Parts: sequence; structure tokens; C-alpha cells
Amino acid sequence: MHRKRIALAVTSLLLTFSCLTGCGDEETRMEVKEPEIVIVDEGQTEGTVETESEAPEAAPEELTTAYPVVSEERESVNGQIQSYLTGQWTNEEIATRRPIAVMIPNNKPAMPQYGLSKAAIIYEAPVEGRITRLMAVFEDFDDLDRIGPVRSSRDYFLYTAMGYEAIYCNWGLAVPYVEALINRDDVYNVSAAVTGIHNPADEAFDRVSRGSNYALEFTGYLMIDGLMKAVDRLGYDWNYDSAYVRPFLFVADGTYADYAENESATMIYPGGASGSNSGGYGSYHPYFEYHEDDHLYYRYQDGSKQIDEYTGGQLTVSNVIFQYCHGEVRDDHDYLAFGVHGEGEAIVFTNGKVIKGTWKRNDGDFTPARFYDENGDEIIMNQGSTWICNIWDEYSEFIEYK
Repeated sequence: MHRKRIALAVTSLLLTFSCLTGCGDEETRMEVKEPEIVIVDEGQTEGTVETESEAPEAAPEELTTAYPVVSEERESVNGQIQSYLTGQWTNEEIATRRPIAVMIPNNKPAMPQYGLSKAAIIYEAPVEGRITRLMAVFEDFDDLDRIGPVRSSRDYFLYTAMGYEAIYCNWGLAVPYVEALINRDDVYNVSAAVTGIHNPADEAFDRVSRGSNYALEFTGYLMIDGLMKAVDRLGYDWNYDSAYVRPFLFVADGTYADYAENESATMIYPGGASGSNSGGYGSYHPYFEYHEDDHLYYRYQDGSKQIDEYTGGQLTVSNVIFQYCHGEVRDDHDYLAFGVHGEGEAIVFTNGKVIKGTWKRNDGDFTPARFYDENGDEIIMNQGSTWICNIWDEYSEFIEYK
């Protein structure tokens, strides 16, 4: 099935709202050398390269060494290429197919989630009730039997998934704000059969018994075998579109982008370190803790480590991003809307450093947000997974890092 690319940049939330009517809700990496530490002058994708053992004696402005980043032209080496989503060496058949984006609840009654540690990108945003929901973007999911539990769609999640050219997986939807969008011919969705879904794929979903402590709404999972059957039946093309735009610029193999001159932060709180607020992150108090020994950010929530039931281990990522978005309350049900097209402020946390800047997404639905420093140059991410927190502008005063 060939998908026609439609560029529909959203310039106003109010324009989006006026188009929707109705009501209701259903709910191996290749071995590399020991990493160097790369010293990056903020705002440059070319600049100086220093190692801990061999710092050059010349003044930085005299250096001409190209700053190493993953090449835009991906080359296959022994059946592997570098991922668009993580920068890491990945089997070619995995890294050349579309990812899947799965809606996953993030409230306490749903814990623990299954499979999140395999996600390349985790996008977190507020929903009604002033809690957050996750959309996990998976590139390498072949070793999983299931992912979930799976929950319902909101349009700002779907618009974000479209930017990654992902196959979007959900169980339920906010009908008045999602139905027209998710059923568009150019949207690849694998959705459970509920009101508002015109071409359901029930073969991709099943219930999993979790014991008497779990409500029925937290027992529905995306089954990987069923997903593959559904994609085949629906005629979706696993290949990326020829006009695909990568979301991130990654540092090259064997290095870490250090941003040595930038402020350091080891504790990151999208909703503040104490107290509560109604911006989405105030209910369960999530935070990230940076570990210098492995260059990873460890996720905590509700006072405890956030665990992946699949591995039994704590969730970790290489990069954390705060993406500030204009938000609005849509109706008496407290359905929210966020502007995920256009431009806004952003903060990128990588390798223990803080890089302030902006995000931009001005080229339509099928391009992702890209992240730039205060000089307007694209921020260089460290290889690995990334967690993006949608920060409601109105509640940005509550974010903390130290």
C-alpha cells in the first residue's frame, strides 16, 4: 500500500479544534572502542575534539578537527546500520523499517508496564485527570511477545507518532478529537475495535491476566504476532517514506558529547521536586537521576524506581528532553490539547549537561520535531534511547533540575 505524503502543518490549536466535532471516549550493537569524551562548544556541530588522556595544547580556535557525528548517509556494515532513532548499530532489517508507537498508561494502577526498556523513544505528555500517559516508539521489538498495557489515543500523541512515520497502536480514543485524524488514508494505525475506529485490528490485541488487583482497563496488551498479521492484512508498507526526516543528530561511535562548558545537572524533575501541581507531572512526581559511571538517566516515579516488567530492571535512557508546548483545556471532560507543530522552547539533558534551546516542526505532519541550541545549531545527542517530556507552558515554572 503506497502512502501519499500530506504536509499539513498545524499553525493554531484553535484551527485544529474547529475541525473536530462529536463526543465520547473509549478507552548487538557492534563492538566499539572505549568511548572518548568529546568536548563540544555549545552551538557547534563542528569544533574541537579532546580526549581525557590527550587534550590538545593549541587554542580551540586553531583546531580544525571535524566534530564526529553519525553520517546522514547510512552505510551497511556486516548486516547492520546505525539507527535513525538511537544512533546505535542495529540489524539492517530492523533499522530500515517503520517503528511502532504504542499508547501506554503511566498511572499507578497500571504499573509495571511491559517492554518499555526496548523503546527507542518514550514520549510523555499530560492527559485529562492531570496525570501523564506514555507513547513508546519501538524499532526493535522482535524479541517481545507483547507490549503494554495499551490505552487510548489523544491527537497530540498521534501527531507526534506521525512525525516518526510510526505505525500507531492504541486501544480506545477521544472520539471528537481523534476520529477524523486516525482514520485518514495516510495514517497507519493498528487499533482495537471501539467506537470511532473505522478499520479495527482486533487480532493485534488480547487480555492478559494480572490478578485481582488490576482493573480490566489495564489488562489489554498489544501482541506482537497479532501486530504483524494486522499490518500485513491492512496492507501497510513497513518501509520508511522516501522523504523521511531523521529526528535526532547523534554523536559518532566511541564518543560522548560532553558540552563541557554547559551547566551540569544530575537530578531532573519535569514537575518539580516537591509539592503538587496540575500540569500533569504533579500527581506521581517523576524524576530522572543521572549516573556518571554509565552516562545514563535513571527513571523514578511515585517515590520508587520505574521498572520494566519484561526485564525486572529500572528504566534508563541516554537523553532526556523537555519540549515546551502551548496547552489548552478543551471541554468539561478536561480533555487537553497541545501544540506539537510549530516552535517552542526546549531543554536537552545529555551526558549530565543542560543544553537550552528550541524545538522546531514546521514542515508538516510527517516530519518530527528537531532540537536546536541557543545559537540555532542542532543539538548533538548521545547514542541510545531518549525520553521526551511534553511540558505544558503554563506549568513550566514547576520544572527543576540541579
